[in-house]
Amino acid sequence: MYSRRDFLQFSAICAATTGFSTALTPVAAQQKLSQDQLLNFDSKGSLTLLHITDIHAQLKPVYFRPPSENYGVGDFEGVPPHLVGQNFLDHFNIEKGSALAYAHTMVDYVDLARTYGRLGGLDRMATLVNAIRAERGDNNVLLLDGGDTWQGSYTALKTNGQDMVDCMAILKPDAMVGHWEFTLGTDRVLEIIDSMDYPFLASNIVDTDWEEPVFDSTAFYDRGNTRVAVIGQAMPYTPIANPRWMFPEWSFGLRLGLLQENVNKAREEGAEVVVLLSHNGFDVDQKLARELTGLDVILTGHTHDAVPEALNINNTLVLSSGSHGKYLGRVDLEVNNGKVTDYSSSLIPVFSDVIEPDAEMKAAIDAVRAPHENELNRVLGQTDTMLYRRGNFNGTWDDLICQGLMVERDAELSFSPGFRWGSTLLPGNNITVDDLYNQTSMSYPSVYRLEFSGSQIKEILEDVCDNLFNPDPFFQQGGDMVRVGGMGYTCAPKEIMGSRISDMTLLATGEPIDPNKNYVVAGWASVNENVEGPAVYDLMESYISDQKTVSMEKNNAVKVTGV
Repeated sequence: MYSRRDFLQFSAICAATTGFSTALTPVAAQQKLSQDQLLNFDSKGSLTLLHITDIHAQLKPVYFRPPSENYGVGDFEGVPPHLVGQNFLDHFNIEKGSALAYAHTMVDYVDLARTYGRLGGLDRMATLVNAIRAERGDNNVLLLDGGDTWQGSYTALKTNGQDMVDCMAILKPDAMVGHWEFTLGTDRVLEIIDSMDYPFLASNIVDTDWEEPVFDSTAFYDRGNTRVAVIGQAMPYTPIANPRWMFPEWSFGLRLGLLQENVNKAREEGAEVVVLLSHNGFDVDQKLARELTGLDVILTGHTHDAVPEALNINNTLVLSSGSHGKYLGRVDLEVNNGKVTDYSSSLIPVFSDVIEPDAEMKAAIDAVRAPHENELNRVLGQTDTMLYRRGNFNGTWDDLICQGLMVERDAELSFSPGFRWGSTLLPGNNITVDDLYNQTSMSYPSVYRLEFSGSQIKEILEDVCDNLFNPDPFFQQGGDMVRVGGMGYTCAPKEIMGSRISDMTLLATGEPIDPNKNYVVAGWASVNENVEGPAVYDLMESYISDQKTVSMEKNNAVKVTGV
């Protein structure tokens, strides 16, 4: 990590560029930051781990608003990553109005976004990775990809992930794991893996016939004069969160016993440092760090959480490196006599306007986007309000999608999944095809139109709510609460299953949702096979084009109690 003095000094430098909100122009703010400052680091030892995760096919810089709600329950209430806004800033001693405050919170988001600009971009990421490799030496660095890499954009959808595969090959990761990758289907996943020159690891995937490993669990490296074992963990609940029929011969799960066996085996085979490259989610991996032995570092993904430095849990470092290419995670380790004796960690925000793009990566990005450039830039409409997705409950992008589903499918209610991927648009921005697909590009996009009884609707909400707020992280599957259109309700996250959802109301009439009455519901991203209906991106293109200008009012239909 930064030394505490360096971290506070960097925060102060960032704060001086704005003081509060818009004290400086964007140019002046960017001049106060530099690539060297972003790379400034309290180096330790000779081994460096670099971590990227949940890029969701974002090759270009993006706006991505951090959540305004991230409720924790049980042992995880009020602790990272379940801190937002000013509470987050206070916990990590980050100055309000600073560049780091903008990178990590939604406080004054629009003003600070206009001051500091977008983050991410794989060409900027490549610049940082190459600079660290040059400083530390290639033989001392491991770059690890935490998955959710091949899905989430127009070009990824149109190329079956090949755009990301080609660009990631230039970045040269040493290993990766997966989750949304599997929604490309078994054959495509195996085809891509066969083409890669680095391993795809998954300790927790076995075949359904003989329960034999489908992928390698572990890869060994000699880096920084140290024998390093990297064990991969795919998203354990992939067949629940995503369509099982796309990979029917593979069985997932946490498989903690098998994971502990693989950790022990790695030690027996001479590993001095054992790293878990995980797509479990932050809370799951915090609990896992308390229950497993022999792990030095867990690099976690899936829940899109970002913390400025690794948490030390029972001498296991746990670092969550955000999403959408906004951050590059770094952990330095000092190893003596086969044991980690010191460390530093940091999450480097990838401020795209102050980092020089890597020329080779920029050319590759331009090449994969060139055939689609006219369509990507085609304007569908404009937004008067900020459109964002991330948050446990409401997001204005999802509110817009819910409205479109009801109008275009002539439905009383609508469901939109609580995906955590999807970039942000600022007020006054055009809405392009590129922007729309950043919210909707997936391999099972059909919009259904079905009837559900009021009691069925409550069961659905209760089930998703338990996934999000179960006090045992091992029963959480990631994602946020399903978004609903046309109805309101009250949620009590700390209650037990079946008692969290109440006061369901039909907004059009103000009447309670009748458990015995059927309602016409439009929704998308069903995990069932052969769902009939238009693709959500086609439906929403029609809706936004008809609206021309989008203006989203604050959504107060969901009330949260007891937190």
